[in-house]
Amino acid sequence: MEITSLNVVFISLAAIFVYYELNQQLRVLFLVALSGAFIASYSFNLLAYVTGYALVVYGTGLWMGKSRFRKAIFISGLVFNLLQLILLKYVSFTFDPLFRLLNVGIDLSLIARYIVPIGVSFFTLQGIGYLVNLNMGWEQPEKNFFHFLLYLIFYPRFLSGPIDRSNSFLPQLKVRQAFEMKNIISGLRLLLLGLFKKVVIANQLALWVHGSYEQMDSLDKFSWLLVVLVQPIYIYYDFAGYTDIAFGLARTFGLELRPNFNRPFLAENVSNFWKRFHISLASWFNDYVFTRTMFKVRKWGKNATTFALLVTWLLFGIWHGAGWNFMLLGLLQALAIYYEFRTRKWRSHWFGKLPGFLRVWSGRAFTYLFYSVSLVFFFSPDLHTTGQIFSRLFDLQGLLPYGVNAPNLLFVLCLALLFLCFEVLENDFNDSFRKLETFWFGSGIGRQTIRWAYYYILIFMVLAYNFNIQEFIYFQF
Repeated sequence: MEITSLNVVFISLAAIFVYYELNQQLRVLFLVALSGAFIASYSFNLLAYVTGYALVVYGTGLWMGKSRFRKAIFISGLVFNLLQLILLKYVSFTFDPLFRLLNVGIDLSLIARYIVPIGVSFFTLQGIGYLVNLNMGWEQPEKNFFHFLLYLIFYPRFLSGPIDRSNSFLPQLKVRQAFEMKNIISGLRLLLLGLFKKVVIANQLALWVHGSYEQMDSLDKFSWLLVVLVQPIYIYYDFAGYTDIAFGLARTFGLELRPNFNRPFLAENVSNFWKRFHISLASWFNDYVFTRTMFKVRKWGKNATTFALLVTWLLFGIWHGAGWNFMLLGLLQALAIYYEFRTRKWRSHWFGKLPGFLRVWSGRAFTYLFYSVSLVFFFSPDLHTTGQIFSRLFDLQGLLPYGVNAPNLLFVLCLALLFLCFEVLENDFNDSFRKLETFWFGSGIGRQTIRWAYYYILIFMVLAYNFNIQEFIYFQF
């Protein structure tokens, strides 16, 4: 079932009331059953696999806590995680070409087609992070298997994250959460906002963006410029919508997930952008790859930073998919961050002379444009298509791909930009935003009427636009 489907929403709402009537241990089992049923709706094979995966990582953690060969067990656990990730996600880019070259009749991609490895990139990073935490002594092995299983399969974030940390999520399961109406209301508000972002805005933009890549021959230079500029807005509302849904559902159960977005389009450079966009993934790679690599090669001096950046961002790109285009996507981010690192003093000297408003917004504009262009590598299926897209910027044909309604597209773009205006207001004019927030959450009958009218409008629009089902862009990872 789609996380945005009304079935999932209604089942989740009913589950809230059951959840708070149970004792603490039964609550965890209830959420495990609910999450298992959600995964099984996609594939029973996947549910069986992820349960077996959880048993292996859970057992490895316990073994690490008891054995004298802690390091060897840890390395074995890492090898297991990486090997199963390669077999389920990268086999067509690694083993299968080698077998074809050697004329060996083995097709390992059948494993992935049988298991249907949805969410494998996310739960694998969580499993690796857990083992690293144990090896570094940052937490103790989890002794309750069902707690650990829920950490991996918790259904609001199973499909597309955010990537949670075991030392953040697991302790919450040991505390009995009291029923608090403010958490329920806050969670439902986030759920509704997430559904609106995904169903009303992202799904409509998806028709344009994906349709453009599928109908390359019909678009001219101006059309591709528009697509490139709109790509970041689409992926942001698609992914931020999922994140809000995940956060909202988790909060109704008294659980908090790690933050994933912080007004990314207000970042003034690429380094800051990745501290604001997909925070859970970027921080995971920073903590577990960049920092650890820097420590290993610290004797290299300045070259250590360069090497660690390259390794981190190449792996970051490959994490998104098996293909040279994803490697180049990561390489572009590494080059941009390296440039910012090496020219920090120079840029501070020269750009510091500009008026504050001009300096801030020029930085935001350049960062947005850089991310827009780099997303061509993200959406393109291969480098050949990427080259064709850049070359078609000089063609002169149609404007929108077939099936995209121009007035509807303009309407949802205006909605997307309106929400971004509120992010600018909160970030740059916080005092004014707080006054607006105080007015909005006021207790007067007039304010309550406006507020509930807004909620009903969002519900109506979610229902009205729910005919066009589009998968979350990060669902494929």
